[in-house]
Amino acid sequence: MTVLMYTLGVLLFVVGIAVSIGLHEVGHLYPAKKFGVKVTQYFVGFGRTLWSTRRGETEYGVKAVPLGGYVKLVGMLPPGREDKVDAEGRLKVRKSNTGMFTQVISDARAAEYELVEPGDEDRLFYKLPWWKKVIVMAGGPTVNLVLAFICFSILFMGHGTLGTTVDEVSDCVVAAKPGVTKVRACRDTDPVAPAKEAGLQPGDRITALNGEEVTAWDQVTTLIRANAGGRMEISFVRDGEPMTAVTNTRVSDRPSLTDRDEVEKVGFLGVVPTSNLVRQGPGYVVTTMAANTRDTIQAIGSLPVKLYHVGRAAVGLEERADDSPMSVVGASRAAGQVTSAHQVPLVDRLFWIVGMLGALNLFLGMFNFVPLLPLDGGHIAGALYEAARRGVARVFRRPDPGYFDTAKLLPVAYVMAGAIAVMSVVLIYADIVVPVQVG
Repeated sequence: MTVLMYTLGVLLFVVGIAVSIGLHEVGHLYPAKKFGVKVTQYFVGFGRTLWSTRRGETEYGVKAVPLGGYVKLVGMLPPGREDKVDAEGRLKVRKSNTGMFTQVISDARAAEYELVEPGDEDRLFYKLPWWKKVIVMAGGPTVNLVLAFICFSILFMGHGTLGTTVDEVSDCVVAAKPGVTKVRACRDTDPVAPAKEAGLQPGDRITALNGEEVTAWDQVTTLIRANAGGRMEISFVRDGEPMTAVTNTRVSDRPSLTDRDEVEKVGFLGVVPTSNLVRQGPGYVVTTMAANTRDTIQAIGSLPVKLYHVGRAAVGLEERADDSPMSVVGASRAAGQVTSAHQVPLVDRLFWIVGMLGALNLFLGMFNFVPLLPLDGGHIAGALYEAARRGVARVFRRPDPGYFDTAKLLPVAYVMAGAIAVMSVVLIYADIVVPVQVG
């Protein structure tokens, strides 16, 4: 049964990833077709083709490796200055150039225009107005953000989060130690817990901290930890009556929220929630996703450093952090671990996968907005630069500079593609030899 549940968890997550990728590509495909761009291929996955069918001018299909997808938009690269048009109106791309980069760019143009047929001249992507280019390229990551919002809505509004009702009140403050999960008994020398000093009791429902309304326990935790040693006004309800208490949080060593083997000095109040889940409203979904978006952007910025430490962990030079990035292999393995954890109710395990798919889509959406080729954000940045350059030319009554030549950025795209490939290999290897253990 455990093997069956593990396999089911992996399959559910992989299918969720495939659907997310497919819908991402639809986000590019649909507006491109609406704007008249010629689209020759729509594929989910890379590598060998498992299945495909043709509808009109577009081939739709699935490939063997479900680590991405693509939509082939004809005419992504504008012609070079030295390229010619033949008697039939077809572009003849110059194929012989001096210099490695110029030859790479020329070869890319030649490959691009092999798909251009007579009559396609006005259906090339590069000829779209800049704002249509932005819509087409932003469509994919925007779909991921919408999917993330839907997943988080299902999780928080359909399943719920820990509420703000107190189950236990600590008698004293006992500092946590790295790697130690069992808390020792109180001693006479230990300071009294702030919550006990304030008179909180089991069954009290916290409604606000320092005037900020709370509806979920993660909000309570965040506010307490951030209020290290500061004044804390606690609003709560006891037996239906609203009450207020004032105390000061203690600065104490508490377990890290991202690495259970580490501790950090944060604010401590001394309350434990009940295990009852409370369904949240749309406002909670919006604020939580906004906070997660901020954290995701920070995580993307620190990705090179985290990848370095993952690489060290993979060769045994250090322990792998619980908050280190994972590949699809690691995430699928985590999904299998969770679904096979029989001590957790099945519905909780399934909702956990929904939440993880939401986090994955949020990451994919924000990562694809990074303004570097070959990511969608690189094409968006090129379209915006084209608009700005043409706008400046109009203001100063200069000749139209024409379309921005994204082909000149192909060396950057190849470097980025290589970096992404290396990152994928390192993460997949690390997820096999030193996987992140999900608690």
